[in-house]
Amino acid sequence: METVVENVPVGKPKWLKVKLPIGQKYTELRGLVDKYSLNTICTSGSCPNMGECWGEGTATFMILGNVCTRSCGFCGVKTGRPETVDWDEPEKVARSIKIMNIKHAVITSVDRDDLKDGGSIIWIETVKAIRRMNPNTTLETLIPDFQGIERNIDRIVEANPEVVSHNVETVRRLTREVRIQAKYDRSLEVLRYLKEKGINRTKSGIMLGLGETEEEVFQTMTDLRNANVDVVTIGQYLQPSKKHLPVKEFITPDQFAIYEKFGLELGFRHVESGPLVRSSYKAQKHIL
Repeated sequence: METVVENVPVGKPKWLKVKLPIGQKYTELRGLVDKYSLNTICTSGSCPNMGECWGEGTATFMILGNVCTRSCGFCGVKTGRPETVDWDEPEKVARSIKIMNIKHAVITSVDRDDLKDGGSIIWIETVKAIRRMNPNTTLETLIPDFQGIERNIDRIVEANPEVVSHNVETVRRLTREVRIQAKYDRSLEVLRYLKEKGINRTKSGIMLGLGETEEEVFQTMTDLRNANVDVVTIGQYLQPSKKHLPVKEFITPDQFAIYEKFGLELGFRHVESGPLVRSSYKAQKHIL
């Protein structure tokens, strides 16, 4: 899941300082978002890359509400009993993309383990609505694991977005602590299954600074490549609140460069590795 945070631990290093978003395209889109009360995770999460991505015509939208059925230790999204499904949401998202004139849209969602279909029906209806209203817009779907249930994953395959991503988030050893209701191997199987079913471009993301070792990061990247994942994003974890897992370490830009080099040598098509990298960073490049 795409997670962006507002609160940064005291004493953050200089390479984590963010420039304020600027530019004509950003200003135009910000005005449209405010005027029409459009919901993007870019604005609600105060993403550090918002200006850059919007300048490229890319934005990220979250569907299926803002309450998650899971309680991951890293994520700032509320957990609890989600709202009822809004069946008008696919049209609302598609209309937002049209108003903003988005060239490449990233769609993500909370986990909806309360629903028999895991929310996959709303997912496919959203993709269909976007395709119908925005035929020239390319798509990335950043999906939950749907508990590994193939009939739900198959709906995403049927929708056939240009990119399908699912984040492992952390290394195997830390998964139980970081992603309490998730399983490392299940996420790998979801990614492998997507590729086997014909998805052209698959993608996953990792957060660093939770106590993982360099060797564990190398192993996670190798596991992802062995699952035929095409694109990997690697960024710095930042603590959303005092209730969430603490940052154990700030990873240096030089270390991120080591991971980028390793990933390219493994054969990933794209490796985005840096302190401020998030799942949808430079997403428009990943369809190539």
